[in-house]
Amino acid sequence: ANLILVDEINRAPAKTQSALFEVMEERQATVDGVTYPMEEPYLVIATQNPVETEGTYPLPEAQLDRFLMQISMGYPSKEEELTILDRFGSGNPLTDLKAVCNKKDLASLKTAASAIFVHPLLKDYLVNLVQATRNDSQILDGVSPRGSLALYRAAKAYALVKGRDYVIPEDIKTL
Repeated sequence: ANLILVDEINRAPAKTQSALFEVMEERQATVDGVTYPMEEPYLVIATQNPVETEGTYPLPEAQLDRFLMQISMGYPSKEEELTILDRFGSGNPLTDLKAVCNKKDLASLKTAASAIFVHPLLKDYLVNLVQATRNDSQILDGVSPRGSLALYRAAKAYALVKGRDYVIPEDIKTL
């Protein structure tokens, strides 16, 4: 698969976590001694429950570092929840899913994003932010070099989505 959705990743046992770590880090999966490379594009999305929920385990830092972002969804507003009931209360939304792009489209977008210009001063700004996370006594683990590269690439992709061929400071701040 090109897109893997791992639901409630922090409920997975150690063996499953190990397999996920291999596929996230090395972009390959080994089953019964046979290695299967993942085909590009490749993306892992995961959900997790709060750590205080029974039966959950904190994810290792090395695994968390493989994810680009962690987003807390929170609960929907009353109006949003009513919309959810109206849209999905009588059917399965998965049966109506349709592709919005194909692998070739994604490859083109990835190439376009890599060509987005980032001024050297913005690169310096980004690295200063990352360095600050490593030197703050209130932060247990600062952003890794993998994280700074991910933020850099995400800023370029965000600028592309916004219709620009260059990154602005607000792109980095937003991300």
